[in-house]
Amino acid sequence: MSIEVEVPPAEAEAAPPSYTIEQVLTGIVMGLIVLITFGNVLVRYFTSQSFAATEEFSIVLLIVLSFLGSSAAFAFDRHIRVSFFVDRLSGRARVFFDWLSFAVTASLFAFIAFYAGRLTWDQYRFEETSPALGVPQWWYTVWMPVLAVALVLRLVASRAGRRA
Repeated sequence: MSIEVEVPPAEAEAAPPSYTIEQVLTGIVMGLIVLITFGNVLVRYFTSQSFAATEEFSIVLLIVLSFLGSSAAFAFDRHIRVSFFVDRLSGRARVFFDWLSFAVTASLFAFIAFYAGRLTWDQYRFEETSPALGVPQWWYTVWMPVLAVALVLRLVASRAGRRA
């Protein structure tokens, strides 16, 4: 008497996962933050001194990480939303509030892009420098308008993808 067992295909044979550009960049940025922080901890432990400049890099990387994480959340439709009331509405009302959420979110990030762009331009024009390293301050802030525009584009692409 023999018993036959169906064996599911091995995980190794499954297709490798595909990642969005946001996920790849998020991993790189998180790795950089870990390396900078770990390096600072080691230096502080062995020399009782700190790298003052690491705070500048860590702050800008955390801002970049926030924008990348938001973009990834919108790409996979995993952004935070309060759906307690909306889930109880009719189909038409739910579609309206979904559209309203899109419009408000896209407007917010467009607003951030506009004003962060103005801030970056002012920092460039007035030649502001960073406190620790003395490099142009706009090197740090230029990422806010760039990533805010990218996030608006991701929102529009995600919205168009849901309609298709």
